[in-house]
Amino acid sequence: MAVDLPFPEKVAGLISTIRPSDILEIILVAIILYKLYAMLEGTRAITLVKGILVLFSANLFCNILQLNLLSWLFEKIITWMFVLLPIIFQPEIRRTLERLGQGRFLFDERISLDALEAKRVVDEIVKAAKAMSASKTGALLVIEREMGLNDVADTGIKLDAVITSELILNIFFVNTPLHDGAAIIRGNKLYSAGCLLPLTEKKGLSKELGTRHRAAIGISEQCDALILVVSEETGTISVAENGRLMRHLDGDTLNSVLRPVFNNSNKHNLIDFIMRWRASNAGTN
Repeated sequence: MAVDLPFPEKVAGLISTIRPSDILEIILVAIILYKLYAMLEGTRAITLVKGILVLFSANLFCNILQLNLLSWLFEKIITWMFVLLPIIFQPEIRRTLERLGQGRFLFDERISLDALEAKRVVDEIVKAAKAMSASKTGALLVIEREMGLNDVADTGIKLDAVITSELILNIFFVNTPLHDGAAIIRGNKLYSAGCLLPLTEKKGLSKELGTRHRAAIGISEQCDALILVVSEETGTISVAENGRLMRHLDGDTLNSVLRPVFNNSNKHNLIDFIMRWRASNAGTN
């Protein structure tokens, strides 16, 4: 006959069965899951993950309410999703295996800037933009924010070089190998150059806007990056954000637009992730 123990004794008994290896295993699993999340957060594929979670939630909801037809439909969709996952996440799977092979799986590539370095980076970008505007040199700079752009950066040539105005001018100098693509800025590094960006499908845009401007609007519709464009025809400096384009910026205005982007750079680590998660939950309680 089973003995019904008091709750404190049940808890104590359960704790006594936990071995040091169990604690180590829980920590390792938590680190691995966090790193996988961080790697997905570093690409636009995170939106696909959220879509999959919505499908699982909808299927669970239909099962609870015994909506048999909808449950059958969601189960079929989820089954096909598991077949398509290796295709959908092929770039992320390849990148994960590469990082494992290079021993970089547990290390974060993001850079946190102090106020002085942020000011230096902004000044260098503004200086380069003004010089390219004066010489009517076309340029396309994508400044990464919270949503990583590893998948976009992989379409170009990785540089991982400290930002200077001279470097930017050399990259976009006419007839150089990388001048036609976009450059990705991550922190104080010019991370990649010669990258390909998706064009916007917006209708009714001004005919004055060329491929660079359409590419800037296109990538800004898909992520939270700030995109700097210098027109090759007119030398006009523009900035794209959230699918909108601000045109005819001067040096001072560009400086004021860029400064908050770099001053708010955050280093993504496990502690920072937990603190942000706790803060967001506190706001909903």
